[in-house]
Amino acid sequence: MINDVHGLSPKALATLERTIQEDIERGAYDGANIIVARHGEIGLQGSYGYAERATGRPTRRDDVYRILSLSKAFTNAAVYRALGEGKLMLSTRVVDLIPEFLGDDPFRAARKDKINLAHLMTHRAGMPATPNPGLPPERFGKLSDVIVALGNVDVVNEPGENLNYSPAINHALIGEMVRRAYGADSFRDLVDELVFTPVGMARTRFGLPRAWADNAVPLKFIPGKDSWLGPEEIEILNDVISEDAELPWVGAVSTIDDVFAFAEMLRRRGLVGDEHLLAPAILDQATTNQTGDMVNDLYAMVAATRGWEEPPGNIGLGFALSGTGTHASFFGPFTSPRTHGGYGAGSSLFWVDPVSDVTFSFLSSGVMDEADNVARFQKLSTIAASAAV
Repeated sequence: MINDVHGLSPKALATLERTIQEDIERGAYDGANIIVARHGEIGLQGSYGYAERATGRPTRRDDVYRILSLSKAFTNAAVYRALGEGKLMLSTRVVDLIPEFLGDDPFRAARKDKINLAHLMTHRAGMPATPNPGLPPERFGKLSDVIVALGNVDVVNEPGENLNYSPAINHALIGEMVRRAYGADSFRDLVDELVFTPVGMARTRFGLPRAWADNAVPLKFIPGKDSWLGPEEIEILNDVISEDAELPWVGAVSTIDDVFAFAEMLRRRGLVGDEHLLAPAILDQATTNQTGDMVNDLYAMVAATRGWEEPPGNIGLGFALSGTGTHASFFGPFTSPRTHGGYGAGSSLFWVDPVSDVTFSFLSSGVMDEADNVARFQKLSTIAASAAV
């Protein structure tokens, strides 16, 4: 549905809607929910295609998605709360809160004692860029087991000197650091208390409640010509992300309205009602490039498979940033440089442009090859940015 919102072009929004429908019709992905807004007013809300193409189940606005790495944005928000309350500092080392991270062999542990929260948040920790945090997927769900296993995972680069997007390890450690900083029994319940409940995200949680199962969108892998992940890494998460699972890196479920509510909270610089849930000073740094011109090794590899320009990392404190330049990116080259947001492998994206005051929220069914996903979102983000007039 396209609404008449001042400052958003109905023609451009119609083009965005038509492009999504054409993508789904040609099988690029199966379905999608989208909300595009300016100044907090929704200009486009749409539900398209299939939640599950194989069964013909249509996409609905209340569908619950396993949002994969977009989950990291919620974990980051808990960190921002902890920083603002003095529970953590960017200089807090992992071993200050998780001493067992050093493991049992002091020779293998060299450099692990240097890794701090800032390294983790900016993907410069030097840990392996693997989707498996020290355990096979069938054992991901218990965070305490993951933390024990990470004691036996070695650093592969000097902390602070290399930028390599961490699909799993960094945010597993971040989640446990936040939990221990607050002395909470459960990471899952802590994030609900710190983030989801205050923002009003009633259909968002780490782990999929059984009561929401009928509305859940299954993860279905869509093969690409050079996919770096396969169905065995993606579709197993349908079972792993259970009611009791705590995966701070990929384990949240949410709806399009809740992701939009989260994006709007960020657009308002952390304001919920009349109070700041997140401190503006912290969000200012979180949305400022902290990695300079360092290249993101993982996405440089993705770009190389398509012959694209090597992309700079453009990482803030947890957020991906638009930056400048003509390289392929999720946010496209026509959003402002400090446009910030998060994404999930092959499927989900949100961003906030602080200059145009546009928010873009998109959850899709069918997990695409990551290069195809970057191209998809570059295209859609460009159309959305073009709608601001």
